Amino acid sequence: MRRVATTALLAIAMAVGGLTPTRAQFTNFNPPPVTTGDTITPLGWYAMGSIACAAVAPIVGTIVLGREMTANEVGRSTLSCLLGPVGWLLGASLFPVDVAVITPPAMPPNPPNQPPPKQARNINIPPRGLTFFVPNEILVEFDNADTAYLAAFARQLEVTQLESQTFGLTGRTLQRWRIDGTRSVANTLRALTRFNKITFGQANFTYQGQQGAPASTRESAADATSAQYVVSKLRLLEAHRISGGDNVLVAVLDSKIDTTHPDLAGVFADEYDVTGSKSPAHTHGTGMAGAIAAHTKLLGVAPKVKLLAVRAFTGDKESAQSTTFNILKGIDWAATKRARIINMSFAGPADPALRNMLAKAHARGIVLIAAVGNAGPRSPPLYPAADPLVIGVTATDANDRLFPQANRGPQVAVAAPGVEILAPAPNGGYQITSGTSVAAAHASGVAALLLARKPDLTPDDIRRVLIRTAQAIPGARNDTGAGVVDALGAVNSLRN
Repeated sequence: MRRVATTALLAIAMAVGGLTPTRAQFTNFNPPPVTTGDTITPLGWYAMGSIACAAVAPIVGTIVLGREMTANEVGRSTLSCLLGPVGWLLGASLFPVDVAVITPPAMPPNPPNQPPPKQARNINIPPRGLTFFVPNEILVEFDNADTAYLAAFARQLEVTQLESQTFGLTGRTLQRWRIDGTRSVANTLRALTRFNKITFGQANFTYQGQQGAPASTRESAADATSAQYVVSKLRLLEAHRISGGDNVLVAVLDSKIDTTHPDLAGVFADEYDVTGSKSPAHTHGTGMAGAIAAHTKLLGVAPKVKLLAVRAFTGDKESAQSTTFNILKGIDWAATKRARIINMSFAGPADPALRNMLAKAHARGIVLIAAVGNAGPRSPPLYPAADPLVIGVTATDANDRLFPQANRGPQVAVAAPGVEILAPAPNGGYQITSGTSVAAAHASGVAALLLARKPDLTPDDIRRVLIRTAQAIPGARNDTGAGVVDALGAVNSLRN
C-alpha cells in the first residue's frame, strides 16, 4: 500500500516539475534522470524534496515511536511533507489522531495462572433510578491493604476515608469513604474493579422510620387504658398471666428514645448512640419502645422485658433516617450484648452488607422483626422486612382493616395493630401514631413473651408460632399475611 502511494506521489511531483516519468522510473522508485537541456524549476525541486521526505518519514517515525506507524500517522506525515504548515492543518482533519488510552494498572496485577480478583462479583452498583443512598459516600472492604495502597486508592479515585469499623458479628472490616471528586456513586463503584485488593463495595444506603405523623396529646394519658385497643385485641391481660417477657433482651434499633419517660422507667438494660448527634429524644424511637415495654399508664405487649436502646437514626419531627453503616453498627452492638430480638421499625432498599449482617444475626439465634413499610400497595418490597430471614409485619386497625399505606407482597408474614396507637412521646408526653413501625414493635413484644416462656426457641420457631397462632382476617395473603398476631394464643401454644 505504501509502495503504491509513494509511486503516485512520484508521478505527481515529476509532472509538477516539468518532467515525464518512464515505466522504469515507476517500477524502481528512482528519481528521473536529468538529461542535458532539461531545466528543473524551483517547484520541481520542492516537489522532489517533498517526495523524499514522505518516503523517509514513516521509517524515521517507526524508529522514534518504537513501533510501526498507523495508516493515519503515515497520511499526516505525507501531507506535512507535501504541503508544509497547510498539511499539518489538513492532516488533523483528514487523518484523525488514533485514540489509544493506556491506563497503567492502579496496583500490581494478579500473578500468572491465578484466578481474577473477587471484586467483580462483589461490587454492587445501585439500580438505575434508585436514589435512597448517601449521594457522596461508598462502603469498601479491602483485603490486606497497607497504608500506601489506601493512599493510592484515595488519590486515584479522589476519595477520603471517614471511618473504619470491624464488625464482630460478621468478622468483616468496612470503611466509609467520601467522594470528593465529580464521579457519581455508581461510577466510583465501577472504578473499584481496577483495584485488586478490594473484595467488596456498595453504596451507603438510607432508611426511613415507618411511622405516620403523630398527634401528641398529654391529657389522654389519664384515659390510656380505654384508648388502648391493643390490650383487648391481643388479649394481653390474659397473656401476661402466663408470660410478661421477663428479662428478655430486646434491641430497639431506632431514633433516640426518651429513657426517662415514666412509662419506660426501669426497662433499659443498656443504650448505645451510633450517630453521635446531640439532638433530643425523638417520637419514633420513644413510641416503639413504649409499644413493647410501657408499664405505667400504658400497657406494652411485653412490660417485663429489658430494652437495649440503640440510637442508629437521627430524627426531625416525625421523620427518622439512618444509613447502612449506622444500622450495621447498631446490629453488631446488639449482638455483642446478647440481644434475643432486634426490632427494626424502618424500611429501605435491598442492601448486600445488611443482608450479610442479618444472616449472621439469624444464625446466632437472634429474632429479626421489621416493618414492611408504608410506601403503598404498588411499592416494590422494602428491606429488611423483605429479607427471608426477617419476620415482616404489616399494620391493621381496631377493626382488623389493613392500613392503606402498607406495602404488600409475600414478605408480609403477619399483621399487628398499627393504626391510631396510643404510645409514649418524649418529655413525658403521649402520642397517637400509625404505621407498620408500631405494628412491628407489637410483634416484637409477642416474640418476647414466647422467649420468656421457652428460651430455647429459634428464630424460625418464633416465626412458625406467630404464623400458626395468628387470627385470620379478611384480605389476601400478600396483604395481611397469616393474620393478626395473638399474644394469648401464641403463649398458650407453648404450654403443651
